[in-house]
Amino acid sequence: MKARKSSPAPVGVLTKVLSIFDLLDHSPDGLQLRFIAEQTKLNKSTAYRFLAHLESAGYLIRDSTGAYLLGPRLVHLGSGNTYQSTIRKVSRPILDALWRGTGETVNLAVLDGREVLYLDVLESAHSFRLVSQIGMRRPLHCTGLGKAILARQSTSLRDEMLAATKLEKLTPHSITRRAELIAELGRIQRRGYALDDEEVELGARCVAAAVLDSSGYVAAAISVSGPVTRMSRTRTSAIADAVKRAALEISQSLGYTRDRAARS
Repeated sequence: MKARKSSPAPVGVLTKVLSIFDLLDHSPDGLQLRFIAEQTKLNKSTAYRFLAHLESAGYLIRDSTGAYLLGPRLVHLGSGNTYQSTIRKVSRPILDALWRGTGETVNLAVLDGREVLYLDVLESAHSFRLVSQIGMRRPLHCTGLGKAILARQSTSLRDEMLAATKLEKLTPHSITRRAELIAELGRIQRRGYALDDEEVELGARCVAAAVLDSSGYVAAAISVSGPVTRMSRTRTSAIADAVKRAALEISQSLGYTRDRAARS
């Protein structure tokens, strides 16, 4: 009995639909039909049929100018609990290796509003350790996780987030001046990791790095945290290298490549 050959046509249609989503994902102000057709190499009538169907299903919406934007149904699919579960599942083996290699508490968090939300925590086996909990929320401006996420945002989005964020002084080391925080975010961009040096809790130090998705956007951040008695500045440098490697490995598992991100 001969094996049945599958038709490539549906795959071609799927590729075109995905290219529309990818195009609009990089165009927050929306795009007109003509531009979408040109960029996806569809003729206008075919592009219109695709767009009309996606709009009627709630995956796209149109504004008053007729420009197409990603719709609430698609945004919900990408930002809900299912996506968070995916990140957690993909990250867990890599976080486990980082936990075994450092012996300190390892955390995974995502941006949720103006805070970081902890999705996963692997606690240190040491009796004296930092305590984090799944579901815990902490501010962006003074946590390693939050600063790692902030540093990878676009300038406009970063400024918008900071304008709506109160830079509270949790310890004498917390950054409370906007200009100082922006300078710190620049340093994080250059070295590839963020540091919480007793900014949330006295006696605690944390090293964090951002996790990127297939489009080069921030999907999450991971960190290693511990008491300053074990997280010396010399050891922190070595841990930072391990955190950056783990973040890159998770990013690659999510489809990130440096070439593709550069094109985006």
